[in-house]
Amino acid sequence: MTSPETYEDRIARHLSELGIPAAYGTERGMILHREATELVSVGKDMYGREQRLTPAAAAGWEAMRSSAAGQGVDLLLVSAFRSVDYQRQIWDRKLAAGQSVAQILTVSAPPGYSEHHTGRALDLTAAGCEPLTEAFETLPAFTWLAAHAGQFGFAMSYPRNNPHGVVYEPWHWCLGEG
Repeated sequence: MTSPETYEDRIARHLSELGIPAAYGTERGMILHREATELVSVGKDMYGREQRLTPAAAAGWEAMRSSAAGQGVDLLLVSAFRSVDYQRQIWDRKLAAGQSVAQILTVSAPPGYSEHHTGRALDLTAAGCEPLTEAFETLPAFTWLAAHAGQFGFAMSYPRNNPHGVVYEPWHWCLGEG
């Protein structure tokens, strides 16, 4: 009888199948993130898809969104929780489109390493801005987040020149574990 695959073994299998070195996390200073198990709905994203976060992140997001709206800033949700399997699908689509592993690693964490697995990460944008682009940093929404997100426990995970080899992501904010 075969024992069930552990989470770590599952991630190692994904990394191997994708051609990502097993030492990826250590080399990039990236944390292996467990998938959140307790998630609540935070409504629909800008594409009409239901999104979920942990209860603490959902409360922080709602308070932050409400505060921003009260100051005339409309934050739009692009994405929130992402399972390991969904992250793998993103990778498979990018590989099928001809992108190399090295290219993908600069813009998408491999399965197991995405903060979206934690249920505490948000990708945000504002009206008139193409999602997931640096153009977001030129908007009042980004200026507001930079000044106020910390009050709600959120921080930008991938600033310019971050040590993880990930492109600058002014749209990606994560609730701290504290």
